[in-house]
Amino acid sequence: MPNSSSISHFLLLPLADTRQLQLLHFCLLLGISLAALLANGLIISAVACDHHLHSPMFFFLLNLALSDLGSICTTVPKAMHNSLWDTRIISYTGCAAQVFLLIFFLGTEYFLLTIMCYDRYVSICKPLHYGTLLGSRACAHMAAAAWATAFLYSLLHTANTFSLPLCQGNVVGQFFCEIPQILKLSCAQSYLREIWLLAFSACLVFSCFVFIVFSYVQIFRAVLRIPSEQGRHKAFSTCLPHLAVVSLFVSTVTLAYLKPP
Repeated sequence: MPNSSSISHFLLLPLADTRQLQLLHFCLLLGISLAALLANGLIISAVACDHHLHSPMFFFLLNLALSDLGSICTTVPKAMHNSLWDTRIISYTGCAAQVFLLIFFLGTEYFLLTIMCYDRYVSICKPLHYGTLLGSRACAHMAAAAWATAFLYSLLHTANTFSLPLCQGNVVGQFFCEIPQILKLSCAQSYLREIWLLAFSACLVFSCFVFIVFSYVQIFRAVLRIPSEQGRHKAFSTCLPHLAVVSLFVSTVTLAYLKPP
């Protein structure tokens, strides 16, 4: 069996076996990626160009759109290339870069969603302190902390995963490179340190999730105390889009990684 020093490339899972379905997948991925690029591009342009949108909520939304663009551009172009040219190959370096960038952008997105929850909490539960707690400098520091934490987190995961000896071949059971599939290629007992790192990751993710849930409990309690129906509707309208994105993000990750084998 080959080891990690002799592996120069990986073989990704094909999206389809027949040429017609491969071209169909290419068209679907192209349409989805163009729609995502257009939507996020419009958000970035609107927030950057309209001074009325230069507020903490839209500043974090701009960062969220940038991280979403990054995560899309990490996996989708390679999948489109493989479907169009009927190939499965990705280089060892390309696979490592894909793992790093995917964790980096998804981690940033999750941390930004947590910060945006804090923004909603302060605006509704502590409106008189909003300008103090979420000034321009504080927002910049929080956004920088989200990007920097995700970078270090991703770097640690990638370095640890690709330092493991790989002796189970080079066939990845997914159409993009991800840590669980790389671990399946590692030698027996060599992935235990990565398991500890994954356990730490689970604690970090769960802590952010608990913070989001606790914040929304406080938010809903504050909203229900608002006497006017119009005020309650306005408060809910600023929270529900964020809550919907968080729910979609958490549910898809849970479905992908916590479902039974």
